[in-house]
Amino acid sequence: MLMTANTNNPTGKYASVNGINLYYEIHGTGKPLIMLHGGFGTFEMFTALSPALALDHQVIGVDLYGHGRTAITDRPIRFEQMADDIAGLIHHLGLEKADLLGYSLGGTVALQTAIRHPERVNKLVVISTPFKRTGWHPEIQTGMTSIAPEFFLGTPIHDAYMSVAPKPEDFPGFVAKMKEAMSQDYDWTELVSAMRTPTLIIAGDSDALPPSHAVEFFNLLGGGLKDAGWNGEHLIPSQLAILPGATHYNIFFRADLLLPVLSPFLDRKQAMNK
Repeated sequence: MLMTANTNNPTGKYASVNGINLYYEIHGTGKPLIMLHGGFGTFEMFTALSPALALDHQVIGVDLYGHGRTAITDRPIRFEQMADDIAGLIHHLGLEKADLLGYSLGGTVALQTAIRHPERVNKLVVISTPFKRTGWHPEIQTGMTSIAPEFFLGTPIHDAYMSVAPKPEDFPGFVAKMKEAMSQDYDWTELVSAMRTPTLIIAGDSDALPPSHAVEFFNLLGGGLKDAGWNGEHLIPSQLAILPGATHYNIFFRADLLLPVLSPFLDRKQAMNK
């Protein structure tokens, strides 16, 4: 997972939400699009994607709780609380709604935001994100329970944290809280089935979750259950894209594959119903 940290970003601000100071930065103008990075990362994970999206959207890049410039506190890391942080940010910015795009951990947080605060989410994009813990490949589930701070020494993840974190010495505690969070079981099958938010599910064909799980996710939203009809009269608002040659570790770099599916979805008028 490669990334660089922007240590001198004049666009960065903090929002006091949900008991924390949440870092965010804004690029471009237009319909608001909040971008949520993967675990142990920062908004800089999207450097290959965000500039193009900022041409037509108001891109709001966030460093999730405990990540990057958003300090870790004594609060545990919980997907639901992080979703409440994002809903709080939308309110802080004076927005009625926003589109959400999240990758991996960020996709999990975006999904929970749509579940817990559907009135705040216009459209949802989840990239490389399962709706239950067992959706990950077994070796990924095992790896989540065995991470330790020393695994990251000398990596871009550690270097980025040291460069931008308010208190770099918090890194071991941050890793411990992430390990605890990623070890928790969850299954949001029923909650996803009840969602009405137009959702684009994106996964790589060689991702950390099997393509079949992404298909199951799409099925829960009502997709792929019958022929859409000659004129597409049975299309639903949600969509599924399996990207060829994409892995969990390069998919966020693949703007060449992502933009052709992202842009039509985000720009499409919502005329269909589940």
